[in-house]
Amino acid sequence: MAEILWQPSEKRVRETNMFRFIGFVNDRYGLEIDGYDDLYEFSVNRIPDFWAAVWDFTGIVASSPYDRVVDDLTKMPGAMWFEGARLNFAENLLRYRDEGIAIVARGENRPPVYITYAALYSEVARVAAALAETGVKPGDRVAGFMPNIPETVIAMLAAASIGATWSSCSPDFGIQSILDRFGQIEPTVLFAADGYTFKGRPMDCLERIAQIEKRIASIRKIVIVSYASEPTDLSGISRGVPYDDFKKGNESGKIEFTQLPADHPHYIMYSSGTTGLPKCMVQGAGGILVNQLKELVLHTDLTRKDVIFYFTTCGWMMWNWLVASLATGATIVLYEGNPFYPDETALWKMAEEEGITVFGTSAGYLTALKNTGFRPGDDLNLSALRAVLSTGSPLLEEGFRFVYDAIKPDVQLASISGGTDLNGCFALGNPMGPVYAGQLQCRGLGMKVEAFDENGNSVKNRQGELVCTAPFPSMPLYFWNDPDGSRYRSAYFDVYSGVWRHGDFIEIYDHGGVKIYGRSDATLNPGGVRIGTAEIYRIVEAFPQIQDSLVTGRKQNGDEQVILFVKMGEGSRLTESLDREIRNRLKSEASPRHVPSRIIEVPDIPYTLNMKKVEIAVKNILENKPVTNREALINPASLDYYAELDFDSREKP
Repeated sequence: MAEILWQPSEKRVRETNMFRFIGFVNDRYGLEIDGYDDLYEFSVNRIPDFWAAVWDFTGIVASSPYDRVVDDLTKMPGAMWFEGARLNFAENLLRYRDEGIAIVARGENRPPVYITYAALYSEVARVAAALAETGVKPGDRVAGFMPNIPETVIAMLAAASIGATWSSCSPDFGIQSILDRFGQIEPTVLFAADGYTFKGRPMDCLERIAQIEKRIASIRKIVIVSYASEPTDLSGISRGVPYDDFKKGNESGKIEFTQLPADHPHYIMYSSGTTGLPKCMVQGAGGILVNQLKELVLHTDLTRKDVIFYFTTCGWMMWNWLVASLATGATIVLYEGNPFYPDETALWKMAEEEGITVFGTSAGYLTALKNTGFRPGDDLNLSALRAVLSTGSPLLEEGFRFVYDAIKPDVQLASISGGTDLNGCFALGNPMGPVYAGQLQCRGLGMKVEAFDENGNSVKNRQGELVCTAPFPSMPLYFWNDPDGSRYRSAYFDVYSGVWRHGDFIEIYDHGGVKIYGRSDATLNPGGVRIGTAEIYRIVEAFPQIQDSLVTGRKQNGDEQVILFVKMGEGSRLTESLDREIRNRLKSEASPRHVPSRIIEVPDIPYTLNMKKVEIAVKNILENKPVTNREALINPASLDYYAELDFDSREKP
């Protein structure tokens, strides 16, 4: 069994929201649940009772109660949740209206900004009134082409307060990526910033905003936030209006929250778009709200006392997840900029100064931080920190040990995994349980997650397909422009009828822990044996000379070659001796099947805008297949090197 790196004290366990929730469930249903394992079994075997308890325990604000939790648990997709309820998503996030700090905004070379809950409510009221005056009504789309700043949160809440559907992209998206997304959903109003700052350099957005205006005819007004310059020159944007002018004159101070069904479309999220036009996933207000509050209140143990940070852009679902923390009364910290600017201490100095209690980031960031040699816990006061969250890709065992060795030994490290599709997690943290090296602590409550083998049988203690065999509230309502639901069904239900297939490899252990092995659609299959890429990354990226790596397959003579690409650290090269050492270690620590046919040094590793390695795009290049949407990548030029490789002229190692 894997090494236990952290175990909460009995006192800490008894002070968690999860512990209180167990008592709440026991009292309500006359049960004797004792610990997380019992609670999980209750949550997936008595699904309506579980979600009813979450609804009440987290204090969902609704003007009308639901008639029933779910209509038919055998329908997936298609189950209807919380029918009869009337609520408003924004009202739930704005339930606190006092002088507590709601938002801390930080950015490169900028003084911090602090916004109270009372001030946030007032600002949302002004913007909501302006949207209503513009003619925005329930069901209209309001989009954000915005950095991670308070105005983005305010615009989303204002749109939601009147029943509009929100969708956002990060300002580092290229023009085609923006059009591929917003062009499909045809927004009525666009919120956009004039620019942003990256590594100390101002980055202009006005040219792309002008292109959006020309090419998306549905947009009636573009509200421009002056973030990069003051004042902003709007002469090239005919429908543009400054943010301050847009909200001016709306001083009523009161929001009339439009009451809507639980399945009213609240968010439109997007797939990465690396294999075609992004899928537009429409998500309901009630389902997203109750699931995110389950994750924040129970799994993250969030309270009003907390200061929660997640390093994210507005194009990643972790932004939506972070903002939902407002419903708990906690303080959310927004950071706009490069996490290593001016140096690797940036985010951790912020954590010290703001007293951050929950620090969220990506596995890639933690790996990059480790490679700098900086040890935040040695130099800074992180006494407030109680939890570190990691997602985006599997965090390897070395990453777990780095957190406990270099950041803080007494901290809950919650590696979490889910997807934009559900705006939440299938596996995540448990504040009552131990942390095992390389493992996610538990499957999420109410998520009937299993591992299916190649024959569709549920297995434990071995790798399988991550599936969910029962409906859950945050499933997409539908895909945009998919009237017969065929694209939706093919995305998740094309392999197992009535079972959600997520596309990840997972292993579920008897003790309740979980390991994610990466995308199953990026599976390697040399000699007919399936191999998950994370097994190779764990070994290869432990080499100090290697900064990053990517492994994929290439069809050759009826079989599949395993190809390993490595990005070397500064001052290092891929030598023959290092090549042999990598192969020997993969053979001894994994298996002979894990040893690549080729190991090739490359200048860069391609990533999506959500910081996920793009194994499939590289595989397509190696097999002379098209990569249809390079603008979905943060570094699309990196693919040029792979396209220029001539395998036929190379000698085999």
